[in-house]
Parts: sequence; structure tokens; C-alpha cells
Amino acid sequence: MKIKVDQLTDQIKKSLQEYNEEIERNVDKSKRKVAQEGAKELRSTSTVNPYGSRSGKYRKGWTATKVGTAYVIRNRTDYQLTHLLEKGHALRQGGRSPAIPHIYPVEQSVIKKYLEDVKKVIKR
Repeated sequence: MKIKVDQLTDQIKKSLQEYNEEIERNVDKSKRKVAQEGAKELRSTSTVNPYGSRSGKYRKGWTATKVGTAYVIRNRTDYQLTHLLEKGHALRQGGRSPAIPHIYPVEQSVIKKYLEDVKKVIKR
């Protein structure tokens, strides 16, 4: 393919734009995949009420949602409990409930997987 000198800049711009669009598409796919995997992992590792009164509602509530260009993993049913369970909290009768760190480990693994995926996408 021969290109005239006056068309060179246009051709370079076009090539860079195509490359940029491909990277954006693949990064978005990676975001969605990693977020869905994170939500699935939280559904499998989240705590279940030992007294059985909530029937796994908290555990089943984890979902990945697109917000703007980002994906957010959230608990759609019991979002109020996430911080209380993760960090522990004061009890009515005194004392504190123990922390059950189940979000932080998943967060770290999701970040690691996402960074690996983005590196793979850019190297293509």
C-alpha cells in the first residue's frame, strides 16, 4: 500500500484511532468480566447468618453494575451490612462483634486480575 507524503499524517491518525478503539473495547470487556467474577466470588465466600433468620439474603445480593464507564461490585439487598461485617461493630449489650473480612481479599484479587488483563490487552 503506497501512501503519499501529504496523506501520511491522516493515515497515522487513523491507525492510532483504530488501535485506541480496540484497546478501549478490550479493556471494557475485561472490566465487566473481572467485576462479574468478583461478585461471584463474594457470593460464594460471604458470611451466612448462623441463626438462619436471613436465609442467605446478604450472600445472594452481590452483583456487578456498570456506573458510567466503571463497574462496581455492590450488595443490592443488604448494602448497610457490608461495612459492619467487614470491620466489626459495637453491640447493643456492650462489646464488639468480630470483623469478618470477606470483601478486602476479593477486592485485592479483582485488582490484580484486572491489571493483568489490561497488560495482556495492551501487549497485543
